[in-house]
Amino acid sequence: MRRATLAGLAVVACAALLGSCGSSSGRAVPSPANGSGSSPTSGAHPTAPEVSPAGDIPDNQAFVKYSSPAGPYALQVPEGWARTGAGSVTTFTDHFNAIRINAVKSATAPTVTTARASEVPALGHSVRGFSLANVTEVRRTAGRCVLITYRAESAADPVTGKRVVLDVERYEFWHHGNAVALTLSAPKGSDNVDPWRKVTDSFAWSG
Repeated sequence: MRRATLAGLAVVACAALLGSCGSSSGRAVPSPANGSGSSPTSGAHPTAPEVSPAGDIPDNQAFVKYSSPAGPYALQVPEGWARTGAGSVTTFTDHFNAIRINAVKSATAPTVTTARASEVPALGHSVRGFSLANVTEVRRTAGRCVLITYRAESAADPVTGKRVVLDVERYEFWHHGNAVALTLSAPKGSDNVDPWRKVTDSFAWSG
């Protein structure tokens, strides 16, 4: 059987970013919502992007371990965020904040060169409002990974129809034929450096 490529992974993960996720749904261990997000701007066009609401994750946010039932990874996610699943994609959300994980098979590890040649064009075609910031190589506890940073437009709020501009970090991990794209997004200008580092450093291969 032909193995999926990371370019294909980009399209699937980004489709999850733009639309509603999943056939199965649940929640991480319940806790009160963190209160991020804001009400829509009065008088704005119902489908136009609005000024981004605050998306900061609170300093006292608790995290819980999530292990993929299908393997091959585990990581820490914010407690109380809603979880949905669709195929190989698992998503945790709280208002406009989101963590999306897509695991596929891939024969080769991603590089900055292959990401620019394959993933970036795929993102450009599939992500609404895509604007590339940078493609770099970084290290996390699980090892070397490729980081693609960009801006995008969120899916419309199901109640208000509003969209916001998102800051997005996409980490591409690879290990022994397994590839995982871990995509973190929050309203533009959110200060989530420490929580996002906690999540990405907690990522670990389970097999």
